[in-house]
Amino acid sequence: TLRVTSPQGAIRQGIYLVPEDRRLSGLIIDFNIRENISLPGLDRYSTAGLINSAKETLAAKEACLSINIKPPLPEMKAANLSGGNQQKVVLAKWLALSPKVLIFDEPTRGIDVGAKSEIYTLIRKLAGEGVSVIAISSEMEEVLGISDRIAVMHEGRITGVLERMQFSEEAVMRLATGGEG
Repeated sequence: TLRVTSPQGAIRQGIYLVPEDRRLSGLIIDFNIRENISLPGLDRYSTAGLINSAKETLAAKEACLSINIKPPLPEMKAANLSGGNQQKVVLAKWLALSPKVLIFDEPTRGIDVGAKSEIYTLIRKLAGEGVSVIAISSEMEEVLGISDRIAVMHEGRITGVLERMQFSEEAVMRLATGGEG
């Protein structure tokens, strides 16, 4: 059981957020890929306060290749990437810290179909590796496609939890409108 009382406490416990608005809340848009990926874990790339840029660059290159950031150029500004690749950079910065829990808020909002498929594959892979994944989405197809379990809310409270065998658009909509499970 994890007990979280603050964002810093969540981060210390390995709980990370991939936010809905990646440009505003997930990235420093004027930083490059390398800087964005290394920022949350700078202590991993520094000794006595000095950043080992070779180590930092190597980690960024490995991240670019492992989750297919295009182009795989650590010095490219995040602002120049597509929405899907920006989302991958946000994910890469947390993957570098070995997450226990990843919370995805609208994981594929504003990205193209190909990038959506890649994000879904990454989410499934992470879950298969034992990372707990919480996905918050308003897209029914996304919810039904990537979830093992769905908690549905109506007016700020959970109205039901569906297991995979119970999944249907009708069941989700019934709970989302305040109906019984």
